[in-house]
Amino acid sequence: MDLGTLAGKANKTQYSELEAAQELGVTVEQLRRLIRSHIAQSDDDLNHVAVATFHPSDLLVLKILAKNTLSTAPAE
Repeated sequence: MDLGTLAGKANKTQYSELEAAQELGVTVEQLRRLIRSHIAQSDDDLNHVAVATFHPSDLLVLKILAKNTLSTAPAE
């Protein structure tokens, strides 16, 4: 996902968990891990991820976090 991707979907205002993962180019599990490590403050927060909706601004922040996470992850 880049800014052009979001700009192309200007009418879309909410994304499901699956749609958010697809826009970010990650799996749903990777999205959940990203949220768990950077956003969720409690286990209760994590219980709501599957039913959460994401706004384009949320995706932008998650994309930045994902990029930073991938660039700092140790090589396997």
